[in-house]
Amino acid sequence: MGVDMSNPPNSHIKDFFASPALSLSLAGIFRGANVSHSAAAGSVEVEEGDEGSGGGRREETVEISSETSGPMRSRSDDDLEGEGEHDEDDGDGDGDDADKNKKKKRKKYHRHTAEQIREMEALFKESPHPDEKQRQQLSKQLGLAPRQVKFWFQNRRTQIKAIQERHENSLLKTEMDKLREENKTMRETINKACCPNCGTATTSRGTALTTEEQQLRIENAKLKAEVEKLRVVIGKYSPGATASCSAENDQENRSSLDFYTGIFGLDKTRITEIANQAMEELKKMATAGEPLWIRSVETGREILNYDEYTKEFGSENSSNNGRPKRSIEASRETRVVFVDLPRLVQSFMDVNRWKEMFPCLISKAATVDVICNGEGANRNGAVQLMFAEVQMLTPMVPTREVYFVRYCKQLNAEQWAIVDVSIDKVEDNIDASLVKCRKRPSGCIIEDKSNGHCKVIWVEHLECQKSAVHTMFRTVVHSGLAFGARHWIATLQLQCERLVFFMATNVPTKDSTGVATLAGRKSILKLAQRMTWSFCRAIGASSYHTWSKVSSKTGEDIRISSRKNLNEPGEPVGLILCAVSSVWLPVPPHILFDFLRDEARRNEWDIMSNGGPVQATANLAKGQDRGNAVTILKMKSKENNMWVLQDSCTNAYESMVIYAPVDTNGMQSVINGCDSSNLAILPSGFSILPDGHESRPLVITSRQEEKSTEGGSLLTIAFQILTNTSPTAKLTMESVESVNALISCTLKNIKTSLQCEDS
Repeated sequence: MGVDMSNPPNSHIKDFFASPALSLSLAGIFRGANVSHSAAAGSVEVEEGDEGSGGGRREETVEISSETSGPMRSRSDDDLEGEGEHDEDDGDGDGDDADKNKKKKRKKYHRHTAEQIREMEALFKESPHPDEKQRQQLSKQLGLAPRQVKFWFQNRRTQIKAIQERHENSLLKTEMDKLREENKTMRETINKACCPNCGTATTSRGTALTTEEQQLRIENAKLKAEVEKLRVVIGKYSPGATASCSAENDQENRSSLDFYTGIFGLDKTRITEIANQAMEELKKMATAGEPLWIRSVETGREILNYDEYTKEFGSENSSNNGRPKRSIEASRETRVVFVDLPRLVQSFMDVNRWKEMFPCLISKAATVDVICNGEGANRNGAVQLMFAEVQMLTPMVPTREVYFVRYCKQLNAEQWAIVDVSIDKVEDNIDASLVKCRKRPSGCIIEDKSNGHCKVIWVEHLECQKSAVHTMFRTVVHSGLAFGARHWIATLQLQCERLVFFMATNVPTKDSTGVATLAGRKSILKLAQRMTWSFCRAIGASSYHTWSKVSSKTGEDIRISSRKNLNEPGEPVGLILCAVSSVWLPVPPHILFDFLRDEARRNEWDIMSNGGPVQATANLAKGQDRGNAVTILKMKSKENNMWVLQDSCTNAYESMVIYAPVDTNGMQSVINGCDSSNLAILPSGFSILPDGHESRPLVITSRQEEKSTEGGSLLTIAFQILTNTSPTAKLTMESVESVNALISCTLKNIKTSLQCEDS
């Protein structure tokens, strides 16, 4: 019997697939049962989860800091009030009176202090157009008048806009010169091949040259049209041209990497050729069996026979003498995911949806250049240059930054392919530190199945420069598990399940307890998803963070990082401290996961519970595995009753338990179906990975329970605390020691409960 969820939500909810809502009955949905798909009113939306990274490498590419460009000059209130009168005074004044007026207008210039500039720069990164409330707050903090803050931001926007226009102008001029040179070369080729008087071919290959001439004339016409377009654009952005307000807003909203479109000087014909070659290789890699892929008897994983690969496709390293020694990681995995094919293809070609699908793997992503837009809604034939920073959920493993071309192609009526491949010419124009990882032809073949399912064959093939990895993570990284196909496709499968349960309108009672309405269920799931995205963004080794290493009294390796939240409504305002530690435990991952998510045993490790009972008041399933659930917990103690929102996630490779204390009144409104975007939460939690040590069984037996020899777990624990409600506050040693003790004590409790103190 289903729960009464007849009340539809009042507001649209944005999902990472941005699709119409489905009316689904979850009973038997993953067992091949018939499912009816019907469009509901409105569209399903999920809130933005990773606002800081949407622009890709913003800080590295376009930031013009005051430290490098020189301190900016600012005028006092008196100067600003008289600003509009300068021209009249200079023109109408006469003699001594005019001189006095000029001196009076000019005398109160002064420079901002370094601290004032730093704080205004910090807010500028978050919000280039602060509202009145933000300006008032900042002026009080810095001891400046609101008008001074307002004019500083205007000057800053103007400065960046001017620099950007000069850069774009230079790129356009270079491109136009290149086209002119190509045009000239084609004219000379035609003149050499034809009689100057009659225009007919001058060699015996008359027919062939006439055809060649026609092709050159067509290309010439295209180049002329391209040059005319560039002239129009250059005229629009010429120095001294007046930019409209709407143009300024468009410029502010564009990704920082968009400003550098075309900087690599790519030959689009060559790129298309490489993309087609990569597509052919991907199809063979995805469908071939032995001897190219050999299945391991011990682990069941497919292993690439590199000798066979070299025979089939050739070696890419033969001409790379002088490059640092690189390791090859290759993996293949096949799964069925619950999502329709068009929606899945679109999510790969939209960089924001792609990033939101893999929050635990992608810390940054951006489309650098569009080579070809493709045809139709699914963008068949689209080619685009992309950048991604791939992470593990720990600061102890460096991220991998990679530039690659993504090519989307429909193979037949039921199959699509998405291929990624790195291109050497792109890398030659990028700093060497950014090309430690290259993608050989990788990607997925997507086959449409009945009942809204898709079969996905995922191939991940990487060439990485060998680097030092922490001993604890060496096996899982070097074996290709951490960044391999199993991790990617298991995450995709989990996110698709989450989408299905989010959109379901007829949910069985066992899958939704403690919440009476559909609107309340969706609001809670939406809040939990934002909490998970925030957690993944906070604890990785991305360049967003600067981690410092501290040692605890009990020997744990703890990394800390701090950040200031000025105006982000989804987090508490003030100085936030994040502390992370990773340890190895001799416990299988699924046992560790079940222990940490079990509310009945939470008081064994959670210091916040003070040993008191913990009660689950709501439990919402979001996947076919019972471990995938969102839970609202009540902790009862002598001091107070506290509510905690917990999101548990598990797949074939990785598990997470993420939680955050929540305001009781705010959570009640979310349960009733109200918008959760302004509810401030600060998540903490755990990431659980297998340690990568897969070995043969110690004994041979027919007993099922004795067949598997599971390794241990890599547990990453992260706490985030608000150390001060003032964003201008400084981090204190007391705060560091407090969170240090919190991690040490929690780890000790976990080891004691699982009887692995000696690990």
